Amino acid sequence: MTLIRTPAVAGQFYSGNARELRATVTTLLAEAQERNTPAPKALIVPHAGYIYSGPVAANAYARLQPFADQYQRVILLGPCHRMPVFGLALSSADAFRTPLGDVPVDKSAIAGLHVRDVDIFDASHRSEHSLEVHLPFLQSVLGEFSVVPIVVGDAAPELVSRVLEALWGGPETLIVVSSDLSHYLHYDQANAIDAVTCQAIENLDAGRIDHDMACGAIPVAGLLIAAKRHNMAVTTLDLRNSGDIAGDRDFVVGYGAWMFV
Repeated sequence: MTLIRTPAVAGQFYSGNARELRATVTTLLAEAQERNTPAPKALIVPHAGYIYSGPVAANAYARLQPFADQYQRVILLGPCHRMPVFGLALSSADAFRTPLGDVPVDKSAIAGLHVRDVDIFDASHRSEHSLEVHLPFLQSVLGEFSVVPIVVGDAAPELVSRVLEALWGGPETLIVVSSDLSHYLHYDQANAIDAVTCQAIENLDAGRIDHDMACGAIPVAGLLIAAKRHNMAVTTLDLRNSGDIAGDRDFVVGYGAWMFV
């Protein structure tokens, strides 16, 4: 029997109607900034509701469009918000479903991943939004691909970097790390903290990233460790917050997008 991880936040973070969802993503991608860049190996992308972080996410995913045929597999990592987990949680699902269809899980990659504190734990995936919200963008840009979904819990960034090394692959493999930035600060405070986070990411300085700066601090730091090892270059694609997009500047959430080549 095929095991499907069904959507948890369709109709909340994004439209549960396939036609509306596709139209929204298409519009966001069309409005994205200049995309004449090299093929990304990795992206950091926010994971809030599309009305808040969708434009920032689109500025990352638009960079994939010229190379859509290249990517066959996405390593997708995000922090846990619902069900705590020690280490990293894999999924036993055969596919992750969105209103746009099913994305097959790379079961062979998961079966071959023998790293301590990395185990299948479906409860951490069941209600988690940090991975799910990226799938409609990826489906719209890449078409057919497989995914290795990983919820990152209480773990060291070095563990994340080891897992990334094990799954690194070649140009067919894309890494997407899901993270928002500062949370519920005044607009000016958020801008100041997010600027520090941006500088740390640009400098591949994993030691400067903490949970006050990014909810996905651990997967972000793990990617920075791996990126430094591979001598990668990082480009900031977008840096805004909900005050820039939705207007309320009293309690904002920060969003950023970065590309690694």
